[in-house]
Amino acid sequence: MSDKRLACGVDVGGTKILGGVVDGDGAIVEELRVVSPATDTEAIENAIGQLVTQLKSRHEITAVGVGAAGYIDKARSTVMFAPNIAWREVNLKADLEARIDLPVVVENDANAAAWGEFTYGAGHDVDDLLLVTVGTGIGGGIVHDGELLRGAFGVGGEIGHMRVVPDGVLCGCGNRGCFEQYASGNALVREARAAARGGSLLAQSLLDLAGGDPDRITGPLITQAARAGDPFAFEQLAALGRWLGEGIASLAAVLDPAAVVIGGGVSEADELLLNPTRSAFQSQLTGRGHRPVLEIRKARLGTRAGLIGAADLARR
Repeated sequence: MSDKRLACGVDVGGTKILGGVVDGDGAIVEELRVVSPATDTEAIENAIGQLVTQLKSRHEITAVGVGAAGYIDKARSTVMFAPNIAWREVNLKADLEARIDLPVVVENDANAAAWGEFTYGAGHDVDDLLLVTVGTGIGGGIVHDGELLRGAFGVGGEIGHMRVVPDGVLCGCGNRGCFEQYASGNALVREARAAARGGSLLAQSLLDLAGGDPDRITGPLITQAARAGDPFAFEQLAALGRWLGEGIASLAAVLDPAAVVIGGGVSEADELLLNPTRSAFQSQLTGRGHRPVLEIRKARLGTRAGLIGAADLARR
């Protein structure tokens, strides 16, 4: 029997704050969206507080879960560091509880999304799950034996910063050769734009679609072109999928999940991305042919996975 108590989930990003009331079946009862004043910590906390207060005035909310892109401490209270929001060692739990008079749980946004997919989405039928979000970067969340795997300090699951190429492309984290520099939406766009700027005839059709401006080549445009049969766009997604599959094979050697769920904006390419990901994974998996092969699935909850997962973690 599902828990009928209502909880509020809040997904805090660098450009927007998405909040919603979620019931015990993972359904969103009401949703609100506001602009994120990401450079002002006081303003962003006020915005979260006002959003929750609005929802609280119309629904009997018992708890609030906040998913934030950053390092969250083991106690699920302090944002130690956030790359796109001006939070440094901020006790967000205490600050928000003082504003909204409800218990608050703070969790990393990818962890919250992994929990959402595990509880209500594509991983609902397994106990061990790896979520890989393929967007601007690479995010990750791990569920092991039915529980979020958060690490000794609460900052586990940062799979995007697994090093895959020694002395490779410089990453925003300061290291070189990180997974997300080769298997993310940014990597997809970077390579396509480079080919277009270099005068590649293969990229000409995609460049024409972008109005002749390489800077207007985006991930959705590449997916659109690939779906229309453009061989260059098709190969760009296939190359991304190969990087993704090989990285997942390395992660599977350590984590041995029953399923890997692919989410994030680039997952909207569907089988154009997932088929080469599966092929590369199977060709690189350690012990292949002598172990069960996990399923690689597309996420079900979309951009609301973090909101739904954060709400459920707060309810629990």
